[in-house]
Amino acid sequence: MTDTDDRDSGAAASGRDDRLPAETRIGRAALRVADLDETTAFYRDVVGLAVLDRDAERATLGAGGTPLLVLERDADRPARSRTDAGLFHTAFRVRSRAALGEALGRVGERWRLDGASDHLVSEALYLDDPEGNGVEIYRDRPREEWPRAEDGTVRMATDPLDVEGVAAAATDGSGDGGAGSEALVDRAPADTDVGHVHLEVTSLSAFEAVYVDGLGFETGMSGPDVRFVAAGGYHHHLGANTWRGRTTPAAGRGIAWFEVVVPDAAALETIRARLGAVATEGDAEFAVAERDDGIAVTDADGIEIRVRTE
Repeated sequence: MTDTDDRDSGAAASGRDDRLPAETRIGRAALRVADLDETTAFYRDVVGLAVLDRDAERATLGAGGTPLLVLERDADRPARSRTDAGLFHTAFRVRSRAALGEALGRVGERWRLDGASDHLVSEALYLDDPEGNGVEIYRDRPREEWPRAEDGTVRMATDPLDVEGVAAAATDGSGDGGAGSEALVDRAPADTDVGHVHLEVTSLSAFEAVYVDGLGFETGMSGPDVRFVAAGGYHHHLGANTWRGRTTPAAGRGIAWFEVVVPDAAALETIRARLGAVATEGDAEFAVAERDDGIAVTDADGIEIRVRTE
């Protein structure tokens, strides 16, 4: 029996299936920023997103015509404090090692790289935007190559990245993206998306009450100060950590909201019902509001999750 079969039989035995559909994904993420011009330029010129829409108060950026990131000017809001919960990073996923190498070229030429890791399931670059918001640019290895623990959980690590190999993939086609050029590639590929969002939270148990018990994500690899949750067997759609000891809800600039996108209205209704049941049971701290395209859930740390259908 596979790990999927184990989960299926366990759900049947309990009489309920609380998992999100496998097609669930992360949609747009939104940030409150002080300097809209500088931050827009960073995500355009370094991350490689295209500006899809822009006015004096807001910019929408994306890839292949699909919106991925919304920047909202909010200069009057204070900067995020050292105690505030909020964003650890927004993770933009490219689909080839060659595209990751192109991103590495943009970062090296136009910004500064803060970290680079091999996570066994993925290869990742880390940097901060001009306002200190964390950014990850990564590519997944094929699922069949992901290592797993005995219980079927995807196993990850933080090993040094083969930076030279990633760079070479962009310039000589040694990755899986075909022959390239030494010229800097300005735009991320059209199939780039937001693969996951990683949060800094004040409580992992409060995080799980909303995102696992309420929204229906499955818990994956975990530690005493970190949780990864996902749908459909992915390594993680959301991460949460308490590494820096955040103690107060998000109040300053930084993350405004992000989207969880489900495939259909039935999945959305299941989430509504599950959130209602969790709220009735008592201990979880969150608020739910209706939106024209779905629902908005504000967690105990003041972070808004917008749930909508495709």
